[in-house]
Amino acid sequence: MTAVHTAADGVRHAAGESFALIVLDIMLPGGDGRIVLKKIRTASDVPIIMLTARGDESDRIAGLEAGADDYLPKPFNARELVARIRAVLKRQTTQTSQPQIIRIGDIEIHPAIRSVIQNNAEVPLTGAEFDILLVLVRSAGKVVSRDEIAEVCLGRPVAPFDRSVDNHISNLRKKLGATFRATERIRSLRGTGYVYTGQVEKS
Repeated sequence: MTAVHTAADGVRHAAGESFALIVLDIMLPGGDGRIVLKKIRTASDVPIIMLTARGDESDRIAGLEAGADDYLPKPFNARELVARIRAVLKRQTTQTSQPQIIRIGDIEIHPAIRSVIQNNAEVPLTGAEFDILLVLVRSAGKVVSRDEIAEVCLGRPVAPFDRSVDNHISNLRKKLGATFRATERIRSLRGTGYVYTGQVEKS
C-alpha cells in the first residue's frame, strides 16, 4: 500500500506505479482531487474511489463525470470504506467470467479484457461504466432496475438521493453516443430503470 498526501505526489505515483485501486480525497494540499482524477484517467483505467464532503452533491457528480468508479462522503466508517474497496475489486473479476465477445449495434464488448470497441477504436470506460454497460447489454431489450445495477455493479444498494448510477449512465451516453440509427441507445424508464435497446448478435 502506498500513501501520498499532495496532489502532485498523487499524480506522479499513479503514473509511475501499478495499483489495483486508488482511494482519492477531493481535498488535497496543492491541488483539487478532481484535477488529479482527470490526469490519472488520461493514462489509466485503475478503479478509483473518491472521498467527498458530506452533502456536496456537486463534488460527487463532478467526480463521477471525471471518471471515478464510486464515491464515499466524509465522515465515514472505516468498515464501509473497506466494503466499498472489496466490492470494486470483486466486480473487476466476476464481471469477466464470460469471455466471449459480445456484439450489439455498433459496439463490441470484450469481457475478458474489459474492453469496448466502437468504430475500430477502443472506448475509454471506467470500471463502473464498463460493468454497467455489460449488465445492460446482457439484458438488452429488458429493463434493469437502478437497484439491480447498483447492487451488481457498485456492490451496494441505492441510497436516497444517490445519483451515482444515473451519472454513470450519462457518461456512457456521452462516450458511446446517445443514439444509434436514430434510436435512443440507453432508454430510461422513470421510476423503473434502464434498458439497452437493440439485440445482441448471435455468434
